[in-house]
Amino acid sequence: QVRPVESGGGLVQDGGSLRLSCAASGRPSGDYVIGWSRQAPGKTREFVGAITDSGDRTYYADSVKGRFTVSRDGSNNIWYLQMNSLKREDTAVYYCGVGAASYYDLLSLYDYWGQGTQVTVSS
Repeated sequence: QVRPVESGGGLVQDGGSLRLSCAASGRPSGDYVIGWSRQAPGKTREFVGAITDSGDRTYYADSVKGRFTVSRDGSNNIWYLQMNSLKREDTAVYYCGVGAASYYDLLSLYDYWGQGTQVTVSS
């Protein structure tokens, strides 16, 4: 069983940067992605970005493309979400999860999710 644990959330000003980390106990089998999603108050959870286990492919939602970067430290089973040029609408609880690579943006098909970390962007 894989247990993702997010960290690095906090309060940041509009235009600032933050890096989230996702540490996973255990290593998934097969072709998988580590994906990031977020849920703002009163809204449904949405896909943010994902990276394949090999790190050779990344995927992003249009709303974060060019501002957010997903990366990995494969030797330590840690994945990152670097968030730059943050906006107030990026305020949400951010989750990392493990899922099959073929369904990287289908959040309901992910196998494991962490508990989430709060990101708040203030003006």
